[in-house]
Formats: sequence, structure tokens, C-alpha cells
Amino acid sequence: MGKTVDPKLRQLLQNGGGIDPTKDLDILESLARERGLNWCVADCDKARSWSAVFRAVVKSVDYPQFISADFESLFDCLSDTLLDQKDGVVLIFDKLHSADPAIVEQGNEFLQTLNDAVTFAHENGRVFIYGIHHAGKHEEATPGKVNNWSDEPA
Repeated sequence: MGKTVDPKLRQLLQNGGGIDPTKDLDILESLARERGLNWCVADCDKARSWSAVFRAVVKSVDYPQFISADFESLFDCLSDTLLDQKDGVVLIFDKLHSADPAIVEQGNEFLQTLNDAVTFAHENGRVFIYGIHHAGKHEEATPGKVNNWSDEPA
């Protein structure tokens, strides 16, 4: 890392923690990869529940098994993923609709799980950095309008 790296960013790359992925994401990605951290992006745009968010995480970190829809399972997924990596992981939750009612209900538990993973990583000589790109609330269902949530064109 060069001399021009922001001290807060340098500290984040050493200790882990939460970041704002809307700021300097390209710089963070470059520095994280340079440091040997695995870069993962969970596409949460279609997720309307925690189980869907967890599926996006499993897919992004290439976790080999299904996890149940509870935060203990998410922690197990993250901790196993961290132990599989030499230096650590950066996980970006892209377009998490954090204003959706099902997501809001357990938002604090979600953040606590992520912070527990930061602590776990630190205790095991690794780094866990997470960022949540908040995307507001999904559009409400409208009678007569079909929302196609798949990747296939309608």
C-alpha cells in the first residue's frame, strides 16, 4: 500500500469492519485484492426476505451448502468462508432493500451478525470487511401489474 492511502482505509484493511460502499469502492477493491482479501458481492436486488439475502451471500462466497434462514447459519457461513481464506474477505451487499418490512424487522440482528464475523476474523488472524449498499424499499405490488423478478426477459 502506498503512502497516499487514507489512514481510515488502511486501518479498515488491517482490522476489518463496516464501510460505505458508495464511497471509493474501486480504491477499496484494488487495495483489498492487493492485500490478498477475497472480494465478494452479494446481489440482493431481488431479495425480499432474509432467506433470499442469505441465498445471495451463499452464492457470492461460493459456500458449498444450503443455510437456513437464521442469523446463526449466516454467521456459520461467514466464519467457514473466513477460515477458508488465507487473509480474509470483503463482502458487499449490493442493492439491499433495507427499507422492506421483512428486512427492517431484524436489521439490528443482521448488523450484529456481521460485526460478530468481524470479531471472529480478527481472533483468527483474518480480516472481514462488509459494506451495505442500501436500495430503499421494493416497489409495492400493483393489481394487474406483473413484476418479473427473474433474469429472463418478460
